[in-house]
Amino acid sequence: MKYITAVFKPSRLDAVLDAVTAAGASGVTVTEVRGYGRQQGKTEVYRGAEYEVRLLPKVRIETAVSDAVVEKVIDAITQAANTNKIGDGKIFVLDLESVMRIRTGEKNE
Repeated sequence: MKYITAVFKPSRLDAVLDAVTAAGASGVTVTEVRGYGRQQGKTEVYRGAEYEVRLLPKVRIETAVSDAVVEKVIDAITQAANTNKIGDGKIFVLDLESVMRIRTGEKNE
């Protein structure tokens, strides 16, 4: 199993959720986060005053998937989150040693 975490622009959330579900992920956790990467924030103007926003709003989704669908899910996130602009986000894939459903005690797949 793999644990996939993706961080991307909030405006792409609905498209990513639809794509990930269609690709075979059975559950997703969504968190609103703030951060920056290469873009190092941005400068905005409010009432004539210029100020720097260092931590930009992002969305983080997390899901655990079987090895059989991991590439499909990664491709789905990549296509749905892509705007061809800086700040589109990142996808992290980790090996998942074990998973247990609390209600039934089922383990792994």
